[in-house]
Order: sequence, then C-alpha cells, then structure tokens
Amino acid sequence: MVDFLQLLIPLVIRDAIDLLASDTVPAHAILRPCGAIVAIALVIVFFRYVWRLLIFGHARKVEEGLRNRLYSHLQTLSPSFYQNTNTGDIMARATHDINAVRMAAGMGLVALTDGLVLGMAAVGFMVSINLRLTLISLIPAPLVVVLSRILTRRMSVGFQSVQKSFSDLTERIREAFSGIRVIKAYNREMWQYEGVKDSSEQYLAVNMKQAKSLALFFPVMAVFTNVGLAVVIWMGGRLTILGSITMGDFVAFTGYLNLLTWPMMAMGWVTSLIQRAWASMGRINSILEQVPEITDMESPRTAPRIRGGIEFRDLSIRYPGQKRPALKDVRLEIKAGETVAIAGGVGAGKTTLLQAVPRLLDVPYGTLYVDGRDVRTIPLKVLRGNIGFVTQEPFIFSDTIRNNVLFGLQDVSSDKLETVLTTADIMEEILALDNGLDTLLGERGITLSGGQRQRLTIARALLPDPPVLILDDALSMVDIHTEKNIWDRIISERRDRTNLIVSHRVSTLSRANRIVVLEQGCLVEQGTHDTLVAMGGVYARLYRRQELVRKLETGDA
Repeated sequence: MVDFLQLLIPLVIRDAIDLLASDTVPAHAILRPCGAIVAIALVIVFFRYVWRLLIFGHARKVEEGLRNRLYSHLQTLSPSFYQNTNTGDIMARATHDINAVRMAAGMGLVALTDGLVLGMAAVGFMVSINLRLTLISLIPAPLVVVLSRILTRRMSVGFQSVQKSFSDLTERIREAFSGIRVIKAYNREMWQYEGVKDSSEQYLAVNMKQAKSLALFFPVMAVFTNVGLAVVIWMGGRLTILGSITMGDFVAFTGYLNLLTWPMMAMGWVTSLIQRAWASMGRINSILEQVPEITDMESPRTAPRIRGGIEFRDLSIRYPGQKRPALKDVRLEIKAGETVAIAGGVGAGKTTLLQAVPRLLDVPYGTLYVDGRDVRTIPLKVLRGNIGFVTQEPFIFSDTIRNNVLFGLQDVSSDKLETVLTTADIMEEILALDNGLDTLLGERGITLSGGQRQRLTIARALLPDPPVLILDDALSMVDIHTEKNIWDRIISERRDRTNLIVSHRVSTLSRANRIVVLEQGCLVEQGTHDTLVAMGGVYARLYRRQELVRKLETGDA
C-alpha cells in the first residue's frame, strides 16, 4: 500500500506541471495537486507506521522463538558437547547471530519488499510514459547484477569470518572476567589485557576487510543510478523539446527513476543483511543439528519411584582419545538403603562411576541397572529426578540463598528448608547475614567461602529427599569436625536411603556400610573399614598414608 501511494506522487506532480504549462489555468487550480500530495503523504505516514510496527514485531517474535528453540535444544545436549565447545562461542550464537537473523527478518524484509514492489512498479510506470527512454535508462542494470554477485560472494565468506572472530573474542572476554581473581592474585592484568587486545584487533581486522566490500557496493550503485539519470535528462530533455512527451511526463519519468534509485541501493543493503543472517543461521543450525548422545528410548516404559538399588555388571567406559579405560569390567551391587563409600587415588575412576548412575555419561546396554531395570530404559527425567548429585565443584547461581537451595522447587515449607540447611550445618551462618535466606549472592557464590558453597549445594541435594544421594568429594573444603557433624546428620536422617560417597578422608569412608576401592578403573577391593585395613592392600596403604599425614600435622609422629 505504501509503495503504491508513493508511485502516485509523480503522477500528481506530472498533472501539476502540465497544468502550469497551460495558459488558461486559474491560480486556485494548483491547490488541488498540492492538497493531494499532502493527503497522500499523511496516508503514507499512517500505513508505514503500521507496516513497520507489524514487521518489526514479527522480527522480535522470530528472535524470541529462535532463542527459545536454541536454548531448549542446548539443554538436551550431553555434557560431552560442552566439553568440546567454548562457552563464548555458544554465547555469541545465542546473541550476536540471533540478532543478525532478526535484522534480516525485520528491516531486511521491509527493504526487500520496498525494493521489489517499488522497483517493478516504477519500471512499469516508466514504460507507460516512454518505452525507449526506459530501456536506455536501464542499460546499467546488467552491470549492477554482475557486480552484486561478485561482491555478495565475497561478503558471504567475510561474514562467516566475522562471526567466528566474534565468538573467539566473546570467549576471551568471558574467560578474563571469570578468572579475574586469579589474574589479580598473580598480577597478570597486563598479560590478560594484551590477550583481549589481540583478539579485539583480529576482530577489527576481519570487520575492516568486510567493510571494504560493503564500502565498494554502495558507491558503485550510486554511480550506475546517476549515470542512468544523466542519460534520462539528456534523452528525455530532447524528447520534451521535440514534443514527443510533455513536460509533466518528463518530470514524472525523472521522479520514477529517482524512486528506482532506492530499490537498487536497498538491494545492496538487503544483500548484506541476508548474507550476514545466512552465515549466522548456519552457525545456529550447526548447534540445532547436534544430536544428544544420551537420550531416552523411543518408547520408554513409565517407572515407579526409584527405591535405590544399583548394580554394575561388567561396566567399562573409555573416554575419547584415551588409551586406558576410565572403568574396566566393574561388577558391583548396591542394595537400596545402603551407604557405600568409594575410595581410590587420583584418576582411579571414582567420579566416572558416580556420573554413570544418572547417565551424565552414557553406558553400554546391560551394564548398569537401577532397581533391576536397565538404566537406559528409565526415562531421564525419572532417573535424574530421583537422584541428588553434589559434584566436586559446587555451583552457586547469582540469586538469593533461598532460591539457590529451592532450585525451582515449589510449595516447600520453611520448616523443610531450615531442616536441610541445619543438616548441612550452615543454618546459623545464614541467619547471621543481614538478609538471612534472602541474601543475594554474587556470581557463582563469590560472597561465600568454598566450604559454605559446598554445604549450600548439599542442602540443595537433600531438599527433595531423593532415594539416591551422590556426594562426590562434596566436603573437601570443610574441616574434619564440621564434616563429622554433617555426616552424623545425613546418616541419621537417610537410614533408609541409598548414599554413594567419594571422599579422601578415612574418617568419612569408615562410617559407610561398605567401602569400594578402585585402582586404574578396576574394582580391586571392597568391605568394611576394619576388614580392608586388615587385608593390607590398596585401602590399607591409603589409610596408613593419611594416618602419617595426620600425625605430622598434629605433632603425634
């Protein structure tokens, strides 16, 4: 509608010029075309506002839908994807690349529609005035098409380099801020600054290379359109003098040619937006096409609430690129309600064994069973929803203490919340804060000590009272006395629940019903603390080493 209204203005001007060229025109007659132009302009303003509001609103919805789809898909991907992909790269795709797609779906669509409709309609009106003059004015068009194809190819490659460079820069800056405390502690601010500066210069370099193609595109378009205008003035002026066309036709023809200038210029800009969006959409699709390694069966059977029985049957796991398996032929049965501690040196396979239970690592069919069911047949939501997992590195969100413990759970009573915080031996420290449970924590819990972060994540895992609780060296940052108090409470409150514990402290291991010892991925020993010490094997060596360290620290040696 807007484009067709714009096409009416040269016709009104033509009639006005022809009216002025006649000798019998009354003075007030010129007011009619003036009023028509003003009315058309007002209607154009209204429809252009509505049109752009709808298009830009559509672009924002495209942006929202694409971002939600991307994030939803990212949550389905396995941990291995995040181990092999930089966080900065993911952030760049979720922000910069999606914004490029939005620009193409919004302003790009407006310019493309204007360019095509306005351009074709303008040519049509020009043909209606004089075919020969129209053909002459369009002589530069084939050259514009050829040049556009050459430059757009260069821009396509350039935009991919720009997006890749932006991802690298984002990752560098993210890493710089995440490690700012270490950087300051080692006085390496200048070293990190130089690294960010180098990444910024690389990003600038690829952008400047791309800018050369864009800078060449628009001036060339302007040259060709102005050459066409010069030819029209020369040829059209002669036709007007000879009486082949009226003065009004000549002015209208020039007006339509000027209208044709914007579509030709717009095509260059639209091409730039589309090339950028094409490159960005390709990067986004590369994530959307990623297939999760760990998924549910096509028709998983519904499972009742998990009781906690776990059995490993000759479980072997080998990480990509590793010669030695992380786990090898592990056979172990854990009864529901049993507390089992896992011991072993560094790299023995303890964490790998624990991560296999909630399928954070995929396992071969027939090697891991929960309550007698192969773990691969249990829906992931059911399996993980019945397991509380506290990792070696506690993660705290930039939110209140309350929300960090609730972790999205609804309808949790205050008594229940206080109970798990008391069990984790952190309730008194929280109450000592000005805002108590509503204290806002810094990024990754920076305002808390390492031991406080660990205890807060233990409270988080205890809150839903899961049938299976997995603690992977989850109290390494607290003192022995605090650790003993926490274990006393956990063991007392979870007597009928399954607990899997990894710890390097014998005082913790000895409290378990059974101790399992791993060495180089193999299960080499299992039994009670006293039995394993008497055997004089791997566990006994670990025990004697810790006893020696304890005596040296306390001066009892």
